[in-house]
Amino acid sequence: MSKKNRKSKSEVVLPPITVIEDEAKRLNALASSSATLFPRAAHFLAQEMDRATVVTDNSELRGVVRMGSQVRFCDDRTGEVRDVVLVYPHEADITLKRVSVLTPVGAALIGLSIGQAIEFQTPGANKRSLTVLDVSD
Repeated sequence: MSKKNRKSKSEVVLPPITVIEDEAKRLNALASSSATLFPRAAHFLAQEMDRATVVTDNSELRGVVRMGSQVRFCDDRTGEVRDVVLVYPHEADITLKRVSVLTPVGAALIGLSIGQAIEFQTPGANKRSLTVLDVSD
């Protein structure tokens, strides 16, 4: 019975993500250092970094969400389209549409390519799904 329960919890298939080596190191350090203050967001970011394909060459990341990328995404439930810039926490400013990678949306976006969707949990324990529509540096 426990095998069956584990299988049903793993039904959500996460899309493959790609991150450049320098950013992966910095994001892993950020997740570790933020675990006490922001446990859920830090854990989610750490999980994303654990499953990411890490590359050394920038040219492999055309159309991939990176730190500093301008991202257009769609909330799959509401249909709302948003434009944001993905930034480190100290650069975040929602009034300027600068979203921290240490938020559920930011951690979900990192490493995704145009056309990919991801489902994740919000702080209120709701499920949310986003689809990346466009990425530019």
